[in-house]
Amino acid sequence: MTVEEILSELRQSGEPRRVAALKRSGATSPAFGVSLPALRALAKRIGHDHELALALWQTPVREARILASLIDERARVTKDQMDRWANSFDSWEICDQCCQNLFAHTAFALAKAVEWAQRPEEFVKRAAFVLVAVRAVHDKPADDQTFADLLPALIAAADDERIYVRKGASWAFRQIGKRSDRLRTLVLDTVAPCIDSDGRGIRWVARDVSRELLSAPQKEMVRGGRGARRPPV
Repeated sequence: MTVEEILSELRQSGEPRRVAALKRSGATSPAFGVSLPALRALAKRIGHDHELALALWQTPVREARILASLIDERARVTKDQMDRWANSFDSWEICDQCCQNLFAHTAFALAKAVEWAQRPEEFVKRAAFVLVAVRAVHDKPADDQTFADLLPALIAAADDERIYVRKGASWAFRQIGKRSDRLRTLVLDTVAPCIDSDGRGIRWVARDVSRELLSAPQKEMVRGGRGARRPPV
């Protein structure tokens, strides 16, 4: 399929009521109102295609960009591509979908997370935390130390009052803490000094993380916690 054919199909499949809901949630990208399950079904029909993914991302349309993240070939994604796409994130949904579907599964994911955590742009910084959260859930073979080593960079970046950033930070810490008893203890020790901080952002993160990790039943330690396609966690 060509970009034009895909856009035509997306346009025909869209629902105006979903577009209105997206706008109410703060989305600014042009959108047709196609559901995520429909986008995944279309991605399965198209198959993986790196060049088509790059072309789809060049459009400003929400559905085209999410589809690009679904059909791109993970092994062909470069650091430069990750930077270009992240620089154009304009909503939490595009950020999260791109990170979950594609970026978190590249060899550069955690290195980019550390780098992006220091960036000032709201959705680039959120992407740093989303990458860590997704890897914490899905990278089963990784050892505890891989994630323990990330904690200093994450806590240094977590004092941010912007809702999408601080919720992303909490998500990352919670998912790391749910990997094992050791990581749960390390995360709680990391956030504990910040519970009464003067910084509103870091104080919120520390309390949110502590509340969930101190109350999470043992089964949550294995399967990971809250999902990602509702308002940002």
